Amino acid sequence: MPTPGSASAPDTRLEIQQPDAHAQYILREAREIAYVLRQLGARRAIVTAWYGHAGDFLTTGVIDVATDNRNLILDLGRDEAAIAGALAAGRLLCATQLDKVKIQFPLERLERCTHEGFPALRTPLPDILLRLQRREYYRLSAPSLDSLACQIPLRDGHKIHARILDISGGGLAIVAPPGGEDLQVGTIFENCRLELPDSPPLTVSLQVRNVFRMSTRGGSEVLRAGCQLVHLRAAEANLIQRYILKTERERNHYRA
Repeated sequence: MPTPGSASAPDTRLEIQQPDAHAQYILREAREIAYVLRQLGARRAIVTAWYGHAGDFLTTGVIDVATDNRNLILDLGRDEAAIAGALAAGRLLCATQLDKVKIQFPLERLERCTHEGFPALRTPLPDILLRLQRREYYRLSAPSLDSLACQIPLRDGHKIHARILDISGGGLAIVAPPGGEDLQVGTIFENCRLELPDSPPLTVSLQVRNVFRMSTRGGSEVLRAGCQLVHLRAAEANLIQRYILKTERERNHYRA
């Protein structure tokens, strides 16, 4: 059994160690990273900070994020051996969860400090942060004020102009006119034009996963299709993730 301050090494368990393989889930902007870290602090999430090569770790938590988004303040903890090991390590790998979503990030240059009169740990804000849904993607319902749309080119040269109902890092649900017989399950549409607010149009590939007819409140019939984003490049994935995170942040602000 592992002793306090040690456990199995996380080499094969932390996706943050392979950022290129999980590029669509990686945040790189300081403002977005700081927002997630502040959520961890507000929820008092327990963070496991791995260091060294023997599976040693420090159990900590986020206390505060500097207003300039440059420094992160962590709970000191009581395990002096683990604290000493973490301070001596050149790099730490941190892992936690927030609403069943994996959160992972590296830390460097950890040091002791005093925060609001209490001993704590200070480190520069991480350059990257992984935000990975455990089982399925978080789906964001399209805000009523945003006009999220998608143009799907057909083989005959025509286009389906669809409205987006919800969107995630893995796909989207759209509503199309009832004449969209080309929306067949399994069909892949290349060069689709995805339009998000405050962003240039994205060119993506969509594979239809499910289709069914539905009636609107006005009594008209439309097609609702669930589509998977396939062959998604890191740049497009980051823009979609940035939009979802920005919208989440704005909704939480208005709810507060």
